[in-house]
Amino acid sequence: MKNYFSSDFKLGVLGGGQLGRMLLAETQKFDIHTSILDNNKNAPCAEICNKFVVGDLLDFDAVYNFGKTVDLLTIEIENVNLDALDKLEDEGLTIYPKPKHLRIIQSKARQKNFYVDHQIPTAEFSHYAYLEELKHSYENNIINFPFVWKAARFGYDGNGVKIVRNFEDLKSLPNVECITEKLIPFKNELAVIVARNANGKTTTYPVVEMEFHPEANQVEYVICPARIDFKVAEKARELALKVVSELNFIGLLAVEMFQTTDDKILVNEVAPRPHNSGHYSIEASYTNQFEQHLRSILNLPLGNTESKVAGIMVNLVGAEGFSGEVVYENIEEILKIDGVTPHIYGKKETRSFRKMGHVTIVDENIEKAREIAQKVKETIRVISK
Repeated sequence: MKNYFSSDFKLGVLGGGQLGRMLLAETQKFDIHTSILDNNKNAPCAEICNKFVVGDLLDFDAVYNFGKTVDLLTIEIENVNLDALDKLEDEGLTIYPKPKHLRIIQSKARQKNFYVDHQIPTAEFSHYAYLEELKHSYENNIINFPFVWKAARFGYDGNGVKIVRNFEDLKSLPNVECITEKLIPFKNELAVIVARNANGKTTTYPVVEMEFHPEANQVEYVICPARIDFKVAEKARELALKVVSELNFIGLLAVEMFQTTDDKILVNEVAPRPHNSGHYSIEASYTNQFEQHLRSILNLPLGNTESKVAGIMVNLVGAEGFSGEVVYENIEEILKIDGVTPHIYGKKETRSFRKMGHVTIVDENIEKAREIAQKVKETIRVISK
């Protein structure tokens, strides 16, 4: 086995946001030299990695030249230049997740076609090259309101996703390649994180349930374990494993799903990296998702994914109407509560609904943890000076 620990091995990460920052806590734990590429010189990772390079993740030369300086390359965001990754891989650089998988996952249309081709249940969808094509489809009664609109590329955290209820909503959409999905009546939004290393060893985290903010379309709470029937949880876990198996994926894959009103499980979309739905694991699990990401891409033995206690994650986002230098109002009040741990992402400027941090709540009892989570949500506010 290659020696990654206290050695001259260099791990490269494309992206220097909060996911990279939390990954760095684990590379520091293992004393793995880590280089980061990000276009923002003040990115959350900038001050705490071994080497920080400023460059555009979608620029061929920036990604290619960065890749030539490291021994293994991974990502914390999937919107990166894939042609550069293909060339690096052809030249012998190990890259996880593989560029061919990122090519599928970067495009929601390709992702959905992959599910259909591999008999993975997903919501019915249509693919449109541009907005006029979608309008034409409506005018010819091919598509009816309401439906879910998703930009085919570069959507995240509620951006690039909209429920279209009428023609006014339709007219306000950007003129980009997109997919539309049938609006699914569902009980729960669930997620399963799967880790797989190059030896083919695979493990799953417990199924989590996600509660969303109605306006921002962002996750407000992640609850582990999901408060669902064991058989439904098992079905979700098996479906997540099928996705990883059909992709032949190496690394960490977060599989987001719907539990329909009649208890069918449909895959919504996947993220090929540590994910919001796994943040609870830093305090609640034997092996957190960031350590597991490292274990999987370095082909190390995978860690125990079981939870020590019930865990709930509350997202900290910028309060509406505030922008500027950030202040975490009442943070000392939540620190008085047992089992509460805030994680601050190092972003100095706040704005409405910007992800600024999260808080983990752990307790033996999931319902008590959920009550505390509500109190935390109502107490702490991310505002500006």
